[in-house]
Amino acid sequence: MQGCNGRGGAVPAGRGGEKMKVLITGGAGFIGSHLAERLLEQGHEVFAIDNLWTGKLANVAKIQNSERFHLVVDTILNESVMNELIFKADHVYHLAASVGVRNVMDHPVETLDINVKGTEVVLRLANRFKKKVFITSTSEVYGNHMEHTLSEENNRVLGSVKKRRWAYASSKTLDEFMALAYFEEKKLPIVIGRLFNTVGPRQTGRYGMVLPNFVQSALLGKPITVYGDGTQTRSFTHVKDVVGALIKLMDEPRAEGDVFNIGSDQEVAIKDLALKVKEMTQSTSEIEYIPYEKAYGPGFEDMKRRCPNIEKIRNVIGFEPAYDLDSIIQSVIEYFKE
Repeated sequence: MQGCNGRGGAVPAGRGGEKMKVLITGGAGFIGSHLAERLLEQGHEVFAIDNLWTGKLANVAKIQNSERFHLVVDTILNESVMNELIFKADHVYHLAASVGVRNVMDHPVETLDINVKGTEVVLRLANRFKKKVFITSTSEVYGNHMEHTLSEENNRVLGSVKKRRWAYASSKTLDEFMALAYFEEKKLPIVIGRLFNTVGPRQTGRYGMVLPNFVQSALLGKPITVYGDGTQTRSFTHVKDVVGALIKLMDEPRAEGDVFNIGSDQEVAIKDLALKVKEMTQSTSEIEYIPYEKAYGPGFEDMKRRCPNIEKIRNVIGFEPAYDLDSIIQSVIEYFKE
């Protein structure tokens, strides 16, 4: 593993100790459920909406009986429901999205619907009531960059529209454009965070998420499947570090109207990740290399490197990931053993 070095508005949640009503879209999802728990711990009232497409009721089992947690099972495209929820909320964390490479490849229409139309609904209704919004974006927007560091101001390098792989990146890019337009033209307070491979307990490997797939396979003694030659590198961030960053960015007035990388600046080759998972699980699994074409069909493109420059978020909120790669992997192993 190596280093890759990389305006005023609504009242921030929790500043001065005030308790708030917070809406989380995708609140029963992997990240959304962890965010809900953290906000409840801080004493806030949490409203969550999730259509349970990739979210699960099991993710919120520990908090579902809390008097300050309210889950609505519906889609963010239901404007009457969203209108009521956003009206109630002081702040909105918009996490609902179609996620996972497999999901995007198999469901391109739903991906574009949720990621573009859904975000438009959130921003338009938030603007109606002038509620501060966190827009969760992704490192995918950078596309095919080969640099060690991916900085927020970098140009994007995306492939052909004929390659379905880029639908997700394009949809999240449009989300960012919309959010910044609402900030500039409508003075809506927004913050944008680009997440880099968030991992941890509750994440499923069902939609192509690499670490839970590796851990599950290793624990079951099945082949650990690496796509391509495994030399592609990624950085991984524990969900608890990410959730802390989301809340601090929403608390920080200097973050409004801006975009931040949220991730770890330590990268690892995927083949080395597979070896590390095998070692830490004491597994007898073989590591199996499968061509991208066999996994996702002809013409699939992947990025050789994906690692953030996190100087900007360090400077604004003092962000520093607390979990290293070994502790991240161990937390995922313990989760699947349970």
